Amino acid sequence: MRFKASAGSGSGSLGERAPRAPMLTGPRPLLPPHSRGLGSATATPPRGVAQVSRSPATPPSSTPVSGPREGGRGLCVAYFLRRQRRRQQQQQQQQQLRLHPAHRLLLLGMAGYLSETDFVMVEEGFSTRDLLEELTLGASQATTDEVAAFFVADLGAVVRKHFCFLKCLPRVRPFYAVKCNSSLGVLKVLAELGLGFSCANKHPLLKPLLPDLHPHCSKESPLTNVPSDRHDPAEMELVQRIGVPASKIIYANPCKQIAHIKYAAKHGVRLLSFDNEIELAKVVKSHPSARMVLCIATDDSHSLSRLSFKFGASLKSCRHLLENAKKSHVEVVGVSFHIGSDCPDPQAYAQSIADARLVFEIGAELGHRMHILDLGGGFPGVEGTKVRFEEITSVINSALDLYFPEDCGVDILAKLGRYYVTSAFTLAISIIAKREVLLDQPSREEENSSAPKTIVYHLHEGVYGIFNSVLFDNTCPTPILQKKPSTEQPLYSSSLWGPAVDGCDCVAEGLWLPQLHVGDWLVFEHMGAYTVGMGSRLGETQTCRVTYAMSRLAWEALRGQLLPAEQDEDAEGVCKPLSCGWEITDTLCVGPVFTPASIM
Repeated sequence: MRFKASAGSGSGSLGERAPRAPMLTGPRPLLPPHSRGLGSATATPPRGVAQVSRSPATPPSSTPVSGPREGGRGLCVAYFLRRQRRRQQQQQQQQQLRLHPAHRLLLLGMAGYLSETDFVMVEEGFSTRDLLEELTLGASQATTDEVAAFFVADLGAVVRKHFCFLKCLPRVRPFYAVKCNSSLGVLKVLAELGLGFSCANKHPLLKPLLPDLHPHCSKESPLTNVPSDRHDPAEMELVQRIGVPASKIIYANPCKQIAHIKYAAKHGVRLLSFDNEIELAKVVKSHPSARMVLCIATDDSHSLSRLSFKFGASLKSCRHLLENAKKSHVEVVGVSFHIGSDCPDPQAYAQSIADARLVFEIGAELGHRMHILDLGGGFPGVEGTKVRFEEITSVINSALDLYFPEDCGVDILAKLGRYYVTSAFTLAISIIAKREVLLDQPSREEENSSAPKTIVYHLHEGVYGIFNSVLFDNTCPTPILQKKPSTEQPLYSSSLWGPAVDGCDCVAEGLWLPQLHVGDWLVFEHMGAYTVGMGSRLGETQTCRVTYAMSRLAWEALRGQLLPAEQDEDAEGVCKPLSCGWEITDTLCVGPVFTPASIM
């Protein structure tokens, strides 16, 4: 059964099906708004570009192009030659846009979300590690404001991950899960890349960060006049304040507060998810024009973070929910699922896609215009996991071709968080306290003997904040010393603890480290997921400073000034870890490039 959705009215916002454009032979190019009229005589030039027009005081000559006058034939030939050359240039430009982006990346202009003032430009020959060392040195020498922890974020790594995703999943439109990391630099660079945003409104929003986030928004703009009431949804508000339109926002929390539903209705966010009758009733009452996506349960028994026990409708209940939605005059436009985080079994995606196909058929049978498939998240954010990202995407592509072929009229999206930001953030944190503890409590006669000891180091952050992955993901963070110890330097049994006054705030133990001192700095890599905005300093809410960095090559690629050299079609597009010293011609793996301007 095919799921060709009928043409609907509206401007093509999220959750609305607009008439489909004719299929092109090549991939969709990434075009800024002002370039959509390329080759049109009525196209409006971009802002800031002068428009040349003929002065009304000098009307065009009435001399015919051809005629009996001397030189008329030459003028005619010259005119048609110029016209032919112009036509050829336009055809070449359009043909270049249709080239497979794996061979040539073409980004035409920027949307204006990110500027050079938002990050530190790392020049050729330097890396984020050099920047981190410079910042730790400055923090150590500071005499006024004490800085005990901060992040360095490589925005170039985020860009790199995006291109790798488009290469591996060319049919899938990426949306970013804001709850994973809501730092402004990440949101701006992802908005610049054309991503949509999935909001759940779980994190508090720091109001001082809100004013004038988008350079194109005046103080009178509705984007800068979003009410600052503390009950307003943080994530939707923050994303809209940087200039992202409501058509690129999904309210994907299956347990929604009524106030948040009303906020979404007021600010034009129409695509919402549900998995039970109570959520459906809340939306019917507070947001009757919403377009709903039914979230189904999956087999996440192998996932590190299981979600099916908390979210998702069983396949047996889907028909009942779809019937109730039809009776309530609420249109269900798609199906979503989430297999959980770090699932080692890629076949879980294939099974979930097959289940979604079944629900699509039920919805189409009941008269719903089903045209959105949401693959959720769960993609690994670092290298070295049990299942490589490329293995997962290979299974997904095969399942999509089987159950949702390209001509079925279904738009496919995914909500990614860890994948984009985990490896981009590095944490530098200082030791704030230190003590030696005897491993075995000696008797009074043995107190002065050389009993085995372990060194306990206390850090500025613990498991109730930045290192929460120790509790939720059962990880053991491994510190990196700023200075590599010599082979002759003795190592001691050590453990790292947070600042909380309890016995559970253990960050890492069983470590063998050289003798460290209060004020020394430790470095932790891959700290971008569910860390920024968390704080655990003795019960206070702290936000560590984030320094954003990007190499000049990455910035110029983002601006569209560099075109990577064409690669051999047989060459393997291996996605290597990216630092600010990346070589753009060697590391960019680009697939079909398009922007999720909206889900038609």
